Amino acid sequence: MHFPLADIEVALWVPPLAALVISFFTSMGGISGAFLLLPFQMSLLGASSPSLSATNQIYNVVAVPLGVLRYIQEGRMVWPLARAIACGTLPGVLTGALIRVTLLPDKRGFLPFAVLVLTFIGLWVARDVARWKKTKTGSECPLRPAPNITILRAGRSRIAYTFHGERFEVSVCKVLILSGIAGMVGGVYGIGGGVIVAPVLTSCMGLPVHTVAGAALLGTLATSAASVLFYLALTPLFPALSIAPDWLLGLLFGLGGMAGMYLGARCQKFVPPVAIKALLATVLLFAAGRCLLEFSAAA
Repeated sequence: MHFPLADIEVALWVPPLAALVISFFTSMGGISGAFLLLPFQMSLLGASSPSLSATNQIYNVVAVPLGVLRYIQEGRMVWPLARAIACGTLPGVLTGALIRVTLLPDKRGFLPFAVLVLTFIGLWVARDVARWKKTKTGSECPLRPAPNITILRAGRSRIAYTFHGERFEVSVCKVLILSGIAGMVGGVYGIGGGVIVAPVLTSCMGLPVHTVAGAALLGTLATSAASVLFYLALTPLFPALSIAPDWLLGLLFGLGGMAGMYLGARCQKFVPPVAIKALLATVLLFAAGRCLLEFSAAA
């Protein structure tokens, strides 16, 4: 089938199947999987227009809610953290979308950016895995069953909560700054920013991945919805470019991602944090390698 806005030809069953497999694994780390769908579309399907970024945001809007719902049902949603992520990410995502359309509209300019982003995050997470030391604390073990989160503080300066018998605290200002940077990069790339926020919150701020995942996905959902509207608003201003999302393609990706995220969120409590981080590092570096090969072929 031909998708005119994305300008690709692919069988109807391929997008949902690819999204299901990708989102099942990435959602365990609080990542929607959109960061892998973009190199999948560019490298394997041959797409390259800015429409891909908008289409990825459609995928997030459709796919993320079921994963978020599962974390809420299991009592593993840190609401103050989710709000801070969303508030910080939103202006960054809109700025990034504008940069994508005006400065990086074609594959030749965009691919090096994608390689740098994916490699940086992948190496960051890989370093954290390499330094991992097995502890005896409950937060480092698979959760059977998953314990609830208790919010201790949700002020303007600090967020604190208990999880698995341990206390965790983080600066709201740091989360806002981090989310703003992640949002800008995510807006350019066509993701909600969770792929950057989740690894940094776990690696640098010491928060357990089992509590970060739900908040990061909820922030991704909020900013992706706003980003879709922003791309639609930019469409008439740049008539020479394909900016608007390919709705059918985004929906097909989203339906597969919806099932994958729900299953991933359901299975996450049985997977140790170090295994989740190792998986994230692997897929990030793999995606960077694919984009690098694509750029080399286009050069």
